[in-house]
Amino acid sequence: MTPLPYRIAVLVYIVNDAGQLLLLHRAKAPNKDLYSPIGGKLEQATGESPYACALREIHEEIDIQLTLADIRLVGLVSERGYEQQGHWLMFCFEVIRPLNFAGRHMNEGRLEWVDPAQVATLNIPQTDREVIWPLMQQHSTMLRRRPGPDGFFSVHIDCTQANRFVVTHEHPLPPAP
Repeated sequence: MTPLPYRIAVLVYIVNDAGQLLLLHRAKAPNKDLYSPIGGKLEQATGESPYACALREIHEEIDIQLTLADIRLVGLVSERGYEQQGHWLMFCFEVIRPLNFAGRHMNEGRLEWVDPAQVATLNIPQTDREVIWPLMQQHSTMLRRRPGPDGFFSVHIDCTQANRFVVTHEHPLPPAP
């Protein structure tokens, strides 16, 4: 059996003054015709860091130059055997201040502002709907609907079983039964 490749990427969650979330309605693989936050793969050949990748992707995809002080690492997601195509390690960032600009077309699809209450009803990847999106809502300072401490999460999603996946919450650990 040929080993699956490991891909390392960032996802960046951005909110505007109206509390809407920026999503990309993807026109290209991976996740063609699905909605996702902006982001992209780390340039591993150059030794790019996840933070540098997040800042680069923000600049490339929405043409706004931010600094390290403008972003926060919210979570770490590992996916084993996603769509039987590979393994993913994704760093989930948020921009910690509202950004305001019009939605628009770009080479990867269309950038759209969406009410966070509608995200779970959109055509998004199953792991996003059931695992990543709820964790972002819980731990993001910009998306959280109720006060609470800033958080960080780490989760592993095993996608190798047909028609289901197994989720392991690594941080914070779930309460003991």
